[in-house]
Amino acid sequence: MITGMYSAATGMNAQQHKLDTISNNLANVDTTGFKKSRNEFADLFYVYAKQTGSPESDISGSEGPVYTGLGVREVRTTRLYTQGNIEKTDRPLDVAINGQGFFRVTLDNGGPAYTRDGAFHEKNGVLYTSAGHALDGVNVDGVASVYDLIVTQDGIVTDSQGVNYGQIAIYDFTNPEGLKSIGDNLFLESDQSGEVNALNLGLVNTTLAQGFLEKSNVNAVQEMVNMISAQRAYELNSKSITTADNMLQTVNGLKR
Repeated sequence: MITGMYSAATGMNAQQHKLDTISNNLANVDTTGFKKSRNEFADLFYVYAKQTGSPESDISGSEGPVYTGLGVREVRTTRLYTQGNIEKTDRPLDVAINGQGFFRVTLDNGGPAYTRDGAFHEKNGVLYTSAGHALDGVNVDGVASVYDLIVTQDGIVTDSQGVNYGQIAIYDFTNPEGLKSIGDNLFLESDQSGEVNALNLGLVNTTLAQGFLEKSNVNAVQEMVNMISAQRAYELNSKSITTADNMLQTVNGLKR
């Protein structure tokens, strides 16, 4: 009974973590380029009263094991980099990545970071993300109007007069799931992600779309279903604790 209480407690803790992840996904349903996350769980150790093939057997002669599981734990939170819906905006500084890869921006400390957020804004010739981080590789200083800019599918930035302002480079990783999230739609390279590689947009199935934005890949309906499922699982684990507690009260009352 005590084991059951502890197992149910680990289940409640796991479902709370799952609910936290679902809540974050739903909160970012309208965040440009956001990638949803999911929790992955593993069962804990088992206590064996009888191992498989042991000489002891029950009255029916069964040779099956007798064991009790000790609950569940969260092993990782995985970010899913599936493509989000592409939404037309007709704004010249909105650029969507259709395919794999990331824009590279410069952090305040001078280091690189990576993002799928293509809602850029211009200031003093520099293109900035929504969170205010400068895009690498492009400087549009001297352009008559940002509405005169043309971004090709390969990322080359020109104006109607043919003046070249650089190229928006796209970068990718061997294992994007290993990237470290730091907020503001930004990711950092890590040991798990592997080294960064610049993509040749003419040789891969990745293109840029000017006047479009990639929306979040969160499916709000599916997340609501997951939330209900997590809530029900949480309630069932809490009832397991209540039931175990009632059984202990019954045992304690036998001496009276």
